[in-house]
Amino acid sequence: MKRIHLIVVFLLTTAFSKAQTNPPTDLGTIQQNLKKLDVLGSVLYVAAHPDDENTRLLAYLAQEKHYRTGYLSLTRGDGGQNLIGNEQSELLGLIRTQELLAARRVDGAEQFFTRANDFGFSKGPEETLKIWDKEKVLGDVVWVIRKFRPDVIICRFPTTGEGGHGHHTSSAILAQEAFTAAADPSRYPEQLKYVKPWQAKRLMWNTFSFGSVNTTAPDQFKIDVGVYNPILGKSYGEIAAESRSNHKTQGFGSAKQRGESYEFFKTILGDAPQNDLMDGVNTTWKRVKDGDAIAAMIGVISRNFISEAPEKSLPALVQLLMKVEKVPDTYWREQKTKELNNLIAACAGLWFEAYATESTYSLGDKIGVRAQVINRFNYRVKINSIDANDNSLALQSKEIPFNQLQTFETTAAASMLTQPYWLALPHPIGVYTLPDNTLAGNPENPDLPKVTFQFIIEGKPINIDRRIVYKYVDPVRGEVYQPIEITPPVTANIEDKDYIFSTQQAQTVLVKLKSFTKASGTISLKPAAGWKISPEKIDFTDKDKNDEWSVAFTVSPTDTKTNTTDLEAVVNANGKPFSLSLRRIRYDHVPAITLFPPAQTKLVYLDLKHNGRKIGYIAGAGDQMPEALRQVGYEVHILTENEVTNGDLSGYDAIVTGVRAYNVNERLAYQQSKLMAYVKNGGNLVVQYNNNNGIVVKQIGPYPFTVVNRRVTDENAEVTILDPQNPVLNYPNKITNDDFNGWIQERGLYFVSNIDPQYKPILQMHDKGEEPLNGSLIVGDYGKGRFVYTSLAFFRELPAGVPGAYRLFINLLSKPK
Repeated sequence: MKRIHLIVVFLLTTAFSKAQTNPPTDLGTIQQNLKKLDVLGSVLYVAAHPDDENTRLLAYLAQEKHYRTGYLSLTRGDGGQNLIGNEQSELLGLIRTQELLAARRVDGAEQFFTRANDFGFSKGPEETLKIWDKEKVLGDVVWVIRKFRPDVIICRFPTTGEGGHGHHTSSAILAQEAFTAAADPSRYPEQLKYVKPWQAKRLMWNTFSFGSVNTTAPDQFKIDVGVYNPILGKSYGEIAAESRSNHKTQGFGSAKQRGESYEFFKTILGDAPQNDLMDGVNTTWKRVKDGDAIAAMIGVISRNFISEAPEKSLPALVQLLMKVEKVPDTYWREQKTKELNNLIAACAGLWFEAYATESTYSLGDKIGVRAQVINRFNYRVKINSIDANDNSLALQSKEIPFNQLQTFETTAAASMLTQPYWLALPHPIGVYTLPDNTLAGNPENPDLPKVTFQFIIEGKPINIDRRIVYKYVDPVRGEVYQPIEITPPVTANIEDKDYIFSTQQAQTVLVKLKSFTKASGTISLKPAAGWKISPEKIDFTDKDKNDEWSVAFTVSPTDTKTNTTDLEAVVNANGKPFSLSLRRIRYDHVPAITLFPPAQTKLVYLDLKHNGRKIGYIAGAGDQMPEALRQVGYEVHILTENEVTNGDLSGYDAIVTGVRAYNVNERLAYQQSKLMAYVKNGGNLVVQYNNNNGIVVKQIGPYPFTVVNRRVTDENAEVTILDPQNPVLNYPNKITNDDFNGWIQERGLYFVSNIDPQYKPILQMHDKGEEPLNGSLIVGDYGKGRFVYTSLAFFRELPAGVPGAYRLFINLLSKPK
């Protein structure tokens, strides 16, 4: 047959929900993997957040140079804003984890994390490293380096602060310290039961030009990463855009770039490269014992590869595998064995996956597993066994017939909750508490249910794992794959996140229960000091799988002191206690996400007065403010564009714009005149913070001010009241400095400056060592009404049940008559 170079379009899937669990086996992938087989080099890229990574460089290193390439994001991006929904904090981190994994499926790199939690913007590494618990996070970086064994480590940011964000600078500091610590057996010696010390050849800083900050220089080492790969049918600028566009919660859709594009580097530690990033590193098979013979075998296989008949290479590939399995270097033996197993399966024309017969199972149940295999090439391949953890299905070297789908039934044990491992335990601000330190680095749970297929090819057993997933057909999306759920027997979701009390009148706490197996038992609320709960418990019997029902408790405060208490629901199902709720997150661009948060709510008693009840809300980038306001008795209506432009707004006691509304809702440019008219005629408009970039109107308020990138990140920063007689501090609630106690994550962000004299600044605050800022809350009368602009982080504080934040925000909504 004619031997030809392969010129194909290499299409990688961008989301698990749209992808099969069987990896790509097209000719382009085979050709790329043949090239990778001959390269023994690795590069680890280190930064702080999802989106910090240089996707163009990652794609170039992974798919042009064929190095094992990884991105270590210290956090999961938990502290940012969400442009596509209202998930915040840990929930946002779950979505961004999957967005990163989707990005890696495009650019070809691997993804890793530490236990660090993105607690929001930080102005310096001192604060960051203190909140993160530096030694623990440094230990995770060392652990990833020792496991991944990078020849070169690359930082996105420098230690000198040009990255702006304290997390950015901290990522460079930790990478620099870990570069040395990973090679030192006296550092984190407990890790040496599993890994060996590792010294990378060099640590580089990938310099950058972002806006007005340009850290590149002509004398720096540089690489042209804008080259075109004919096998992929794309340049790395094109691949990078596809990869980066997966960061949808951040609105990072990117244009494809084509043509020459240089990346610049400074050497931080180790020898500086002269001609190549891997100078001084042997990336050929010569780096392992007897590697010359392996390299020669790979060369013969590559030269003799026949695109029309990949299976012709199988005898040689199997011989190569047996040779690689004898390599004494454990790391490269394991890496190349895994690569070879997948390459052999691809060349054999094998497609195989494992599906659960249902989407959800209760802990302890048996998972019905349907394993399917097809041999697309007419090559003699046998299947010897299918091992589903606790149950091995022996198939006695059954030959797989050509192009006939084979289905095998077996079972697996639902032995562990599919709870994200970093959310399994309560954690402080800054770091997750891991059940086992060896879990660090993993983007997902490493012990999710799987099936091991054993094939016999050319007489050689080949073992390959497949995740057990659930597959169904959606009328719009077509064939959809999603992770299976292993749940508690019964989950308990308390209806509201917070219950706010301003009198001793009882409120009803509704608990929604869902059974995932046949169950009987009781549901109760744990006693809480300062609160009366009735009844003590409620029984349930003979509930079947997927039954849902609700129970009601009455709760009331027993005194009138300000009191904030966590209230926990406990389900005793089939003799075992569980205190977990059920939360599902669904977006088309990422896999279905399921977690089991604690079955808790917050009880808050506070001295709270209202004026007015009817609120119009204009949605922004996604927040939970409407739900929080409804909790304290407001009637909140989400306004449509038609209602704003053509309706009568005079019936609303106040209108509120959601966070970043003037960034994400371009139609506000056409609604602005109506909103100003509402204020002028006696209305009360409260505008929450906006980013200083991309505001859709020339002027947000009736008088000028400028939104700037200034913030107060210390949630305990001292607050000075500038205008103590202003109505927003006195009506209907008297606001004092005590109302700024107990705030979370930050005081505020994107403050305003150049404030017109028609506005009155109400508060002044600043982070330690910085000048005072008075742009967190400004109020101005306009006509008969009032305009309020606030950069305070109410969108975080109210859903968290912070008493003083509630009192102040209700004052902003309450214009004296």
